[in-house]
Amino acid sequence: MKLFTCGTCGQTIHFDNRLCMRCGSPLGFLAADVTLHALVPEGEGVWKIASGDGLYRYCTNAVHDVCNWIVPADGAHAFCEACRHNRIVPTTDPVGLERWRRIGAAQRHLFYSILRWKLPHPTREEDPAGGLVFDFLADELDANGNVVAAAMTGHEDGLISLRAAEADDVVRESVRVAMGEPYRSLLGHFRHEVGHFYWTQLVRDEATLEEARNLFGDEREDYAAALQRNYDEGPPADWQERFISTYASCHPAEDFAECWAHFFHIVDTLETARAFGLNTDPKGHEELEAEVTFDPYRAPNASRLVESWVPLSVAMNAIQRSMGQPDSYPFVLSPPVVEKLDFINRLVRAVGNSQ
Repeated sequence: MKLFTCGTCGQTIHFDNRLCMRCGSPLGFLAADVTLHALVPEGEGVWKIASGDGLYRYCTNAVHDVCNWIVPADGAHAFCEACRHNRIVPTTDPVGLERWRRIGAAQRHLFYSILRWKLPHPTREEDPAGGLVFDFLADELDANGNVVAAAMTGHEDGLISLRAAEADDVVRESVRVAMGEPYRSLLGHFRHEVGHFYWTQLVRDEATLEEARNLFGDEREDYAAALQRNYDEGPPADWQERFISTYASCHPAEDFAECWAHFFHIVDTLETARAFGLNTDPKGHEELEAEVTFDPYRAPNASRLVESWVPLSVAMNAIQRSMGQPDSYPFVLSPPVVEKLDFINRLVRAVGNSQ
């Protein structure tokens, strides 16, 4: 994630900021240039970018304090580039609304990367059969407020469902512990599930499909049977040598989605490190030296990403442990995983280069 600059006073501003902390200017993110801008009023509900042209208004979801993105005032869309994909949102009560705010923050981080790579993201209006759409689902509760049936997180034909209750730290952490996972986050859910969507969007021609199957396996393998085998027998003994996570080992489709999510994690975190000028230079430990001198969103290959990522993630984990916190990145990137990440890097670069 980049750092941004207030066009009114020059203060550093951050992606999730609503106001400049120095001058108080309202801020809005514009998908067209992937930039957070300071705004000046130009009439009721209409804004102009400071030192810029054009008139804009906030996404309709700004009224719920859910979104800080802006759209052209004379445009066809009331919702921003991210929110126009939403179908079911939890707005029926204060708890649901607060969950939606946290979910929306993660969703906008997802779309920042989608926009940076210029990845296709058709809506259901543009592609009724397979456009990208989100349902943020509430659990089914009894009269006493106890969960009768938990909503499911998953993907099917462009529809991504997310259990809204996982916006609550207690719920999400309890699920993580119950599932034996080293890591679980809303942003991780988004990045994983959208990986399934981009399989159908980008892995289409025969040559690409053949390479994908050589790397990840045949996605036509019976999914229910594969999951049942995973639950009954657990992951293969050598899973760490071939997969990014135990879940990735259960089915080729999940392997691709897990690698897709980690690719997003790595690239966006490296861009953040670059924005802050972070580098690692531990004296006497040259193998842990790293400096992000390139744009991770334009990396030529996964090896370039990994050579910076490994030292940086080791440093982040050490800092977390010094604070008594769990590792930020509790995963190992084996050579087969790096090869899979390189395949994904080539997929997304091909899209950007074609536009």
